[in-house]
Amino acid sequence: MKSSFPHRASRGMCRSTEPRPRCSSVRCGTVRYGRVRYGAIRRGRAGVFARRVLHGVRREAACLGTSDSRSLSRTMRGEASTSLTATAGSLGLMQHDSSSRRRPYGMLEPIMRLLIVSCCIVAGLLPAVCWAGEQTPAQKKRLSPAELELRVFEQRGIRANPYRAGRSMTASRHGIVASEHYLASLAGLDMLRSGGSAMDAAIATAAVLSVVEPMMTGPGGDVFLLYYEAATGKIYGLNGSGRAPRHLTLDYFRQRGKKAIDENSWEAVTVPGAVDAWTTAHERFGKKPLAEVLAPAIHYAEEGFPISEIVRLAWASYGEKLSKDYWARQTYLVDGKPPKLGAVFKNPRLAASLRQIAQGGRDAFYEGPIAEEIVRYAQKTGGFLTREDFAAQRSEWVEPISTNYRGYDVYQCPPNGQGIGVLIMLNILEGYDLSKMKFNSPEYLHLLIEAKKLAYADLYRYVADPRFSSVPVEQLLSKEYAARRRALIDPHHAAPDVAPGLPVGSDTTYFTVIDDQGNAVSFINSLYSAFGSGIVGGKTGIMLHNRGALFTLEEGHPNQYAPGKRPYHTIIPGMVLKDGKLYLSYGLMGGAMQPQGHVQLLLAHLDHGLPIQEAVDVPRWRHTSGLEVRLEHGTPRETFEALSKLGHRVRPANLADFGAAQVIRVDPKTGTYFGASDPRRDGMALGY
Repeated sequence: MKSSFPHRASRGMCRSTEPRPRCSSVRCGTVRYGRVRYGAIRRGRAGVFARRVLHGVRREAACLGTSDSRSLSRTMRGEASTSLTATAGSLGLMQHDSSSRRRPYGMLEPIMRLLIVSCCIVAGLLPAVCWAGEQTPAQKKRLSPAELELRVFEQRGIRANPYRAGRSMTASRHGIVASEHYLASLAGLDMLRSGGSAMDAAIATAAVLSVVEPMMTGPGGDVFLLYYEAATGKIYGLNGSGRAPRHLTLDYFRQRGKKAIDENSWEAVTVPGAVDAWTTAHERFGKKPLAEVLAPAIHYAEEGFPISEIVRLAWASYGEKLSKDYWARQTYLVDGKPPKLGAVFKNPRLAASLRQIAQGGRDAFYEGPIAEEIVRYAQKTGGFLTREDFAAQRSEWVEPISTNYRGYDVYQCPPNGQGIGVLIMLNILEGYDLSKMKFNSPEYLHLLIEAKKLAYADLYRYVADPRFSSVPVEQLLSKEYAARRRALIDPHHAAPDVAPGLPVGSDTTYFTVIDDQGNAVSFINSLYSAFGSGIVGGKTGIMLHNRGALFTLEEGHPNQYAPGKRPYHTIIPGMVLKDGKLYLSYGLMGGAMQPQGHVQLLLAHLDHGLPIQEAVDVPRWRHTSGLEVRLEHGTPRETFEALSKLGHRVRPANLADFGAAQVIRVDPKTGTYFGASDPRRDGMALGY
């Protein structure tokens, strides 16, 4: 993924207002093996060159704390090149211009080195910045791109997230849509402004996201949602997850000696539940005709939409995956490659399918031409889905589960989703006075990480389709149980994670909507992995998810694969009520990041008083397995070191590891709506 830096705007484009001379640091040269080549010398702009070098040396010494240009240059090869050249540019150093050729400079090289040393002497930095001579073992250490970026960001403080562009919360009295793509937010807002309900806006938003973020979501995926009805104060839950094919049995896997389900194959494709969830929710809480609700998505699929920055980056990573399936290649690649930034991408096949759904509703998808085409292609290419599997798919209205955390009622959908993990973590952490601890201090993070390990151990042991196994929800959510689990946390040492592991994907889209009546939807729609299974359902243009990869083949496990069963599910919408009224509608995408991300966001706001936009922006952590913890850029170096002393194996990671959140808060005094959208994606919160 592309690196992000302090000058990076939250919507992707650079907002730097610093004037650049003709010989800017972005296009002048490269740092390589302790030698610096500068286009400024070739252009005769020695004055600009000298000032740039002095500025770069000062910033490098301050931010990187090292002058090991050999180590820096080595990491600039291969995958690290894009990330580190951007880092060098942000420091005022010279970046590599791929269009320039290496030229020998003869006697100019000693002159350049002398000039650099002279600048260092003038700045009084020669002891700290040594461009030649012996290097310490620490300087010789090869640093990863994320580690080098961290050295820049750690100077900026815990609340100075590099992804934060300083945007303020959206404020509105009539309605807000917060999603991770601006076109989807706009479609939802238009629906609200034209008199649609929160559910109309939510489905319109979901459908547009299916078009403009096809790697994340689509009609071929699953849906979970929570709906707050303002008139009654009641929260409804909808489980729109699909079931495993009835003709794919455990014997199939046993006969082939398989230990896991191949996530990039028909084995992992369960019946898509999204369209049934859309239509089921629309029938109950929608106002406008379904054709009008889906019209914006059909428009963007037929007429095309411009490829934005983060969408382009995500798309570009999966060209090889898409090329393996004929219809994926035909639908989502352009001349055999992912579309480029700014290209107008059209998807007429998906537009035709959405038009059929708009006219025929659920039956067009599950009992009509769409199901017929998907089943035809499955049978032709080794798939397992049948017309009976599609016809039997039904979403289920469920009673949300909740816990009270310091006076706030936090709601989640029940299993087969992992939302119960949020509630378990909150119950464990309620026993600590977190508001008195320094926010995101090592001691604070240690408690959160250890609580996460305990909660996820329960998730992986108990959560499954409740129609096939008993999930002890009441026991897991009891305060007494939380106290016993809390007692296992050692404040001075990290415990190894002994939970059984499940495969974890992270390509999902979350959004939230509130209308002028105060009704709200917390909505999450997912393909699981990026571009799901990598299989498109024939001529439909619909990418099929691979949610079945979350089944286990372990004998006797509650989540063991079975025909007609729903898998363990990662996607979880969230809501918070205060004194019986809606306070937050929120969520965060990112696979196994979701419960731990929910808790981080809630604690930042509820315990430490951060406004919702800042709570979204601050650097996050992610525990993966065992003792490994990933920390986002912007986390101070001291935090890395302190957590390491507690036994955690910490390392920096890129923005793709930490999900993206969307939040709406209702001010209990004024009734004003506030919206926040995560700068880690291309989205925004729009209100009127």
